[in-house]
Amino acid sequence: MINSDVLALLTTLKMAALTTLILLILGTPLAWYLAKMRSRFKVILEAIVALPLVLPPTVLGFYLLIAFSPQHLPGQLWQQATGQQLAFSFSAIVIGSVLYSMPFVVQPLQKAFEQLGDPLLEAGAMLGAGPMDRFFNIVLPITKASFITAASLGFAHTVGEFGVILMIGGNIPGETRVLSIALFDHVEAFDYARAHVLAISLLICSMVLLASIYLLNNPRKKTMNKAKR
Repeated sequence: MINSDVLALLTTLKMAALTTLILLILGTPLAWYLAKMRSRFKVILEAIVALPLVLPPTVLGFYLLIAFSPQHLPGQLWQQATGQQLAFSFSAIVIGSVLYSMPFVVQPLQKAFEQLGDPLLEAGAMLGAGPMDRFFNIVLPITKASFITAASLGFAHTVGEFGVILMIGGNIPGETRVLSIALFDHVEAFDYARAHVLAISLLICSMVLLASIYLLNNPRKKTMNKAKR
């Protein structure tokens, strides 16, 4: 039998990887749209995207729990399509994680797209490159570091989520029990030895990930400073 903490680790990694992939797929066009948007409503859309940064996770989790229940339309549609309840499922915590980690992916990409400027894209268009060609051959190579940063932050934030996950996923081993909830369970049971192992592991992984991001971005900043001189 797999240890309960190992099972929580596997669930966490699966959730974080899937969430990060979805965030990159959805967040990239959203970040591009925000970077190029000139409407006065841009501030409102940016505020909506950034809302999870200041909104208590239990507030978001509470309203998602209501929406995911079979008594309300999103939950009803999901149950009709899949035959399973959305609330307290792995799918629910992935959806909640996507919404709660969205600004950690969108904002770095938006800043990178805003700094990119239009001359390079216009030059590519003049040479006959289509929108997808310009993105993969011009935008992506230049903003690669920002994509790595966005993916890393999204992944790390998802791994550390607690409030939203607990509200909409509960504590089901092998389904919705992630590391943060396992840590809480150990503390609640006064099992501080196992709690220390999980807490220190999460702390070290977070420090390594953040140090890697800063190390990745430093050479880029130096190159940009030299280019300006």
